Amino acid sequence: MKGNKLSDIVIIHGTGGTPESNWFPWLAKKLTVVGHNVYVPKFPTPENQSVDSWRAALASAVPTIDENTILIGHSCGATFMLHILESLNAPVAKSIFVSGFTEKLGNEFFDTLNKTFIEHDFDWKKVRDNMGAATLFHGDNDPYVPIAAAQKLSDALQTPLTIIPNGGHLNAEFGYTEFPEILKIL
Repeated sequence: MKGNKLSDIVIIHGTGGTPESNWFPWLAKKLTVVGHNVYVPKFPTPENQSVDSWRAALASAVPTIDENTILIGHSCGATFMLHILESLNAPVAKSIFVSGFTEKLGNEFFDTLNKTFIEHDFDWKKVRDNMGAATLFHGDNDPYVPIAAAQKLSDALQTPLTIIPNGGHLNAEFGYTEFPEILKIL
């Protein structure tokens, strides 16, 4: 981040998510109180869910993504972050991937909705060059995203995976209406 400018923080929900679900409202409030500009766009899901429709929603909700931006994505939102990072010409300040993946998950419903997000050959060097300081969080007992899928993302990003014991999918279903581990790294 340059100078003393506070970061613009973009929180990206996943498939079936909303800006009001999980730990997103809690984190947005905590960060807004200290002066950050926080954006939690509403992405089309499950109807009309695609990388293109999400790009359009992001463009209409977030004025700019630059070196002062921190991206935080949950589940398919973390996968969408890869598309964002690949499209940038300069790095963001930080990227936080929560329960992320880059492949089919073995659930036909989610695999169909996530198809345009995962059926893509990422330019991993460009993603790594643009991700800034990166952190990956994953629950050791996630019933939706196998730990092997998270490890594959970790390997591609060349960033260690931070495992949260009994975290599940790190969402409200598993008690994650707050996520203090993210605050600690911001």
